[in-house]
Amino acid sequence: MTLSERHHKILELLKINGTVAVNDLSKLLDVSSVTIRKDLGILEEKKLLYRSHGGAIQIDPYIGNRHVLEKAKHFPEEKKRIGLKAAELLQPNDAIIIASGTTVLAFAQCISPDARLTVITSAMNVSMELINHHQVEVIQLGGVVRHTSSSVVGDYAEKMLANFSCSKLFIGVDGIDLAYGLTTTNSMEASINRVMIEAAQKTIVLTDSSKFGRRGFGKICSLDVVDQIITDAGVSSKVVKGLEDMGIKVSIV
Repeated sequence: MTLSERHHKILELLKINGTVAVNDLSKLLDVSSVTIRKDLGILEEKKLLYRSHGGAIQIDPYIGNRHVLEKAKHFPEEKKRIGLKAAELLQPNDAIIIASGTTVLAFAQCISPDARLTVITSAMNVSMELINHHQVEVIQLGGVVRHTSSSVVGDYAEKMLANFSCSKLFIGVDGIDLAYGLTTTNSMEASINRVMIEAAQKTIVLTDSSKFGRRGFGKICSLDVVDQIITDAGVSSKVVKGLEDMGIKVSIV
């Protein structure tokens, strides 16, 4: 097998499985592990994969912080469908928490003007979206404003949340990793998200499929506290099975 054929095979396996291991490739391609590591290094330089412990994955899992206006341009139709599905979960007189992010904002935009709800949120754009819903009581958390997300973080917001108990939390994330859990790009955002989880009976993650296999700087939690994930059809069947094996309900729109 030539170098080119070997690289083609590695990328083919990576596309099928999402990840490859050095030891497995060494046995399959009948070359040394040193050779495989060199191959992975070449492919990484070409930005065709991302090397990880003992192997490689398809993309660089680490995602940087981006402004909310930039995020809003990505997957708008998928986010709208996710928002509509999430709105079906609302019950009259629900008391819910809505975190920050463009996908949960899309959810807020799908809430009926006639809905009777109490909404606690850290996101100022969510509050402004619901301000004319006359039967929705909006509790805006206070604290340090993050310019990139139009949301508040910090001790004051977290202490406010400690006084509430809600039925559901609708949360957006920057990354979902089956092994590592939910992440966001900001550690203070991750901290307030953890307090939100404690204040809600159910945690419902709203995310487009591009966030799977990604990681942000701040870890929110492991997946064992997640009750439901609503995402689009771009998510792989392998990931869906992994989530369902953990007891998480996955809704695909």
